[in-house]
Amino acid sequence: MFAVGVNSSEKDFLEALNRPAAIVAGYVGQFVVKPFLGYLFGIMSVTVFRLPTAVGAGIMLVSCVSGAQLSNYATFLTDPQMAPLSIVMTSLSTSSAVFVTPLLSLLLIGKRLPVDVKGMVSSIMQIVVAPIAAGLLLNRFFPHFCNAIRPFLPPLSVLVTALCVGAPLAINVDAVKSPFGVTILLLVVAFHLSAFIAGYMFSGLLFHNAPDVKALQRTMSFETGMQSSLLALALANRFFKDPVVSVPPAISTVIMSLMGFALVMVWSKRKD
Repeated sequence: MFAVGVNSSEKDFLEALNRPAAIVAGYVGQFVVKPFLGYLFGIMSVTVFRLPTAVGAGIMLVSCVSGAQLSNYATFLTDPQMAPLSIVMTSLSTSSAVFVTPLLSLLLIGKRLPVDVKGMVSSIMQIVVAPIAAGLLLNRFFPHFCNAIRPFLPPLSVLVTALCVGAPLAINVDAVKSPFGVTILLLVVAFHLSAFIAGYMFSGLLFHNAPDVKALQRTMSFETGMQSSLLALALANRFFKDPVVSVPPAISTVIMSLMGFALVMVWSKRKD
């Protein structure tokens, strides 16, 4: 997020706010399209693959949470001019998740999940607002210094991303290695793949006349396909007695990151 701030300006964020239709579309992708897919794959895991009900609940829980901050960095690497729009989308979904995630959880899983409002606001401030603001201010008042450190930010960001992805997997490796691990892995991959595709196609239909439609499609794909799986994992561990519920979120933390950054590599080489 600091790297995004260093490479952006206040004007970029003001321009992002001038695209309300795109922001609303991103919100619909997060909290309508994605939960629908989560419900579909959750039901499928129980009825088709005969997995425990807890697995279906875990998949649905992943679909109920807000967008991942990693989607902002993925967008920045692919379409830097779209990063502010991605940040606005993710911040909106994250800030409203304190109300929407419990409601969706109640509708899809049948369990009311209290979410720590103060904790989520604090998380947004620490992970998104503070580092981006620091980068913007540094870019505004010390441009020469920013020019000097820019070449070092991409590899440093990749290292930090790898730590963010690897830590949850290491902590929950026993859950991932459960007897249902491989089947759940395939279901989680299918869920995220469907979300990436749905976001791309959905935005293509809505904004087909936009001059930057391809960049917008990529941004929407990242927003819809990459979820805050760590939040889902925390909720699963705290509010569900069955430890199997935590397996899909634990796998999702890694899968959605690997798939998202695989798309970054593909799309970075195939620009419009």
